[in-house]
Amino acid sequence: MVRHTATSVVTIERFIIEQERMFPEATGELSGILYDMALAGKMIANKVRSAGLADILGATSDVNVQGEVQQKLDVISNEIIVKAFDHGGRLCAMASEEEPDIIHIPEGFRAGKYVLLFDPLDGSSNIDVNVPVGTIFSVYQKITRGARGEMEDMLQPGRRQVAAGYVIYGSSTMLVYTTGQGAHGFTLDPSIGEFLLSHPNIQIPTRARYLSVNDAYEQDWPEPTRALMRRYRGLDGQRSPLNVRYVGSLVADFHRNLLGGGVFCYPANEKAPKGKLRLLYEANPLAFIAEQAGGLATNGFGRILDVQPTELHERTPLYLGSKAEVETVAEFPLPQYVAPGIPERRGTRTAAPTPTVAS
Repeated sequence: MVRHTATSVVTIERFIIEQERMFPEATGELSGILYDMALAGKMIANKVRSAGLADILGATSDVNVQGEVQQKLDVISNEIIVKAFDHGGRLCAMASEEEPDIIHIPEGFRAGKYVLLFDPLDGSSNIDVNVPVGTIFSVYQKITRGARGEMEDMLQPGRRQVAAGYVIYGSSTMLVYTTGQGAHGFTLDPSIGEFLLSHPNIQIPTRARYLSVNDAYEQDWPEPTRALMRRYRGLDGQRSPLNVRYVGSLVADFHRNLLGGGVFCYPANEKAPKGKLRLLYEANPLAFIAEQAGGLATNGFGRILDVQPTELHERTPLYLGSKAEVETVAEFPLPQYVAPGIPERRGTRTAAPTPTVAS
């Protein structure tokens, strides 16, 4: 990896090009996908900043495939990403948390060798009160033979991701991504409209500070999950307590824990035995980033990135963040809820991620 001094100014384009040079066989298609996502992120950031003035806050009258009321910015952000990618010739298909089925590349446009899965605006229900929101994305290589993307191309385990990332829209706009060569963060400089390298080779602190969990569901958790949370809070006398920080925006909570050290938890319970978060649009991309930053991610029974998806909008429990805190999950005998994609309990043992190649 090319090293940069503290005074060097490195745009995301320059950084991607330098990484691409590490792979002589690279065609530049994956680099192009990352450029397009950076552009889409800037466009969405502009909409988020002006939402209160442009009458695009609040909800629509529509309900998405997840059974959630769509926010106006959900729809706008989804359209921005689709239009940024559907004609570039790098993708053969897309899938969005907001869409019920695969988004096919229009006839007349070249189909590429990658598929893109994305959550256009995670945490959008918080936008009216200025809580940070974000875009999450995941990229896989096509595995089917036809020219156009198929469901099989989407339903790949997370360990096969060739790129993943998120854009967080808060006090500043920041893009974090990985291609399997570490996790790197770029902050948008609004004066020049460019993402600049601000957080190279991010590593989650080994000593965690934060616990992110929604305590409102405590009454629905099984006793082992309650015991796990007591451990995190230091109530069982086994450790010093973590500080509870939870805002209900997955990107915001994960970003804080990524930089400051911590664990994000969204356990399964009897009312939601499959969990709540989406495996393909949320858990897999953030798990890839976490592992590249020295952290871990589990569904309580095994490594998130080893789960074989069976549905486009499959849900999963999620424990994500600092390695030692996620490893603690294996010490508690969580109930084996019957849920597609959850492997037999293997603790949180993880194999090294398969190296990906920029191409």
